[in-house]
Amino acid sequence: MQELMIDLQGGEKAPLYERIYRHIREEIVSGRLERGEKLPSTRLLARNISVSRSTVELAYGQLLAEGYIQAEPCRGFYVCDVRELYRSDRTESRSASGTAEREESPCIVDFSPYLVDTEHFPYNVWRKLSKRVLQDDREELLLAGDGQGEVSLRREIMRYLHRARGVNCRESEIILGAGNEYLEILLAQLLGPGRTLLMENPGYPQAFYTFSGMGYTVAPVPAGTLGSDREAMRTARADLAYVMPSHQFPLGNIMPLGQRAELLKWAMEEEGRYLIEDDHDSEYRYRGKPIPSLQGIDRGGRVIYLGTFSKSIAPSLRISYLVLPPELMERYRQVCGFYTTTVPRVQQEILYEFLAGGHFERHLNRMRGLYRSRHDFLLGELKGRRWVRRVSGEHAGLHLLVEADTALTEQELCARARARGVRISGLGAYDLTGNRENGRPTLLIGYGSLREDEICQGLRILDEIIEQRP
Repeated sequence: MQELMIDLQGGEKAPLYERIYRHIREEIVSGRLERGEKLPSTRLLARNISVSRSTVELAYGQLLAEGYIQAEPCRGFYVCDVRELYRSDRTESRSASGTAEREESPCIVDFSPYLVDTEHFPYNVWRKLSKRVLQDDREELLLAGDGQGEVSLRREIMRYLHRARGVNCRESEIILGAGNEYLEILLAQLLGPGRTLLMENPGYPQAFYTFSGMGYTVAPVPAGTLGSDREAMRTARADLAYVMPSHQFPLGNIMPLGQRAELLKWAMEEEGRYLIEDDHDSEYRYRGKPIPSLQGIDRGGRVIYLGTFSKSIAPSLRISYLVLPPELMERYRQVCGFYTTTVPRVQQEILYEFLAGGHFERHLNRMRGLYRSRHDFLLGELKGRRWVRRVSGEHAGLHLLVEADTALTEQELCARARARGVRISGLGAYDLTGNRENGRPTLLIGYGSLREDEICQGLRILDEIIEQRP
């Protein structure tokens, strides 16, 4: 570290060395200066904050004496680990005051439904492609490029979507963006203000908050009912519906063909009605044939298709894609045609090579086998457990729903699990109305990032929590 900002202005009467000492101590205790981080030399810090070197030496001497920093000969001063000391102090303070707050343990098993496996990412392939893309000093890669995303990449995405998902489109109807949330914000701008959006409940919170934040009225409807009752949809006076027909999150339901047809009929009844199809987790299906997209059976240009590479490659890639009907594509060119793409051009080029070279499909097939194995293992481990009342949402995606037979509430169960180092969420966390009716606790158990031994460890902790008396 070369610089450390310390404000010595103001009328405080404490000696300068004490003010420097207190500031650095607070930075260490709060964690803003991390264990092992090197402090500026006494000479450098004295020069930067305009005090004498002896003043800084006094402050460092006090920090050394109290164990906040340590000196290494010929190297300098380094921050010590004081976490245990202050954790003990906080725990004792809470005990003395009679507060029953439970401190959360470090996470040892994460059952999050959003996590994916990173151990089997094709690092070698990605590294070679990155090197190939950058080896020729291609100056055009440093420029902004096409606002919709590079044509070559959009063409490969178009081919993949047609083969794997039955999506019918041209590359000119695809827009790339840095994540689904960005594309949803863009979509809200395209569709215009004052819209009412139907969304299944429980549902996908990120989409709910994104559209709500854009000023839309989001009307939650019971999951599984969209398309089954057109009269109820008319009564809601909505002009948009957000759907996940191939794998609804979080329930994992698949929308029957009849309901899809009814949804399309509803969308065609009035000008300006659209269905937003989020093809969440569609790549991972472990039983039966893949479910074609809703967009693939749309003949009226009323389905807006949204997809991402976050689950199929990596969340940090931040490349999602929007397929617009021709009518909306024309509006995009008029309203947003001047926008610059939010996806770096180098990343686009690497992903293009990954798709065009067949690496993506090979990786996807490998991950399907890996996730299917974890899915089957988790199902096997859940069988025979006394507290497991019902399992649903299986055979697709990266999580299962488990209804638990326990006297604990869902929130109590999740809180006790977190206190034991198991991160897990209940179905109530995905209730878009915030007032889910009390029922048996239902847990979302994600397995995407977990090895078999970690799954077993997390389930054993849940066994102990549920089977002990509340």
